[in-house]
Amino acid sequence: MTEYKFINSDAENPGAGGSIAPFFSITTPPSTDIWEKPPSTSRFSAPILYQSMPLGSFKRVRVAINAQWKQLYDQGGLILVLRKSDGTQKWVKAGIEITHGRPHLGVVAKDRWADWSLLPVPSGGGAATIEMVREDDGSLWIYLVEGVQKSPIREVTWLFQEEDVSELWVGTYAARPGKEGGELSVEFGHLNVETV
Repeated sequence: MTEYKFINSDAENPGAGGSIAPFFSITTPPSTDIWEKPPSTSRFSAPILYQSMPLGSFKRVRVAINAQWKQLYDQGGLILVLRKSDGTQKWVKAGIEITHGRPHLGVVAKDRWADWSLLPVPSGGGAATIEMVREDDGSLWIYLVEGVQKSPIREVTWLFQEEDVSELWVGTYAARPGKEGGELSVEFGHLNVETV
């Protein structure tokens, strides 16, 4: 089993040794984010707990997310990071983010720049289970999981077509882009990574 690693955090690693606890948290200080916007905003400072694999090995990842979301843009969820041979990277993150006064399901895909899509959390609360799946047609689909029902949130068509990818990071992250409010702790449950 591949060992989990932290980036942008010196916290104790809940995935050390290759296995991860059923429930764990990631705590982030303020002014952390994963975001790119023209003409010159580029941020990759949020704590990420991940395992590395070849791009072709990924099949699916699922996790339950919950936090006391308070500040604008507080967020946490799943992330896939494509590390390119030339040192650049592309990524997709999906989870919960607070905006317009309440938690939303947010998906951001960063190819050249990042884009952002939002959907209110159906329960109106601050918890959700998110799944990312490589489907048979080669697209990445992001789903909201409620019991046995999976509702599609978004399709990302280009991720698995990328060339010169040295590794894929599959993991969870937490971010508090604002400067106020102190630390944010995001709780994760039943992280499941499936490979082919």
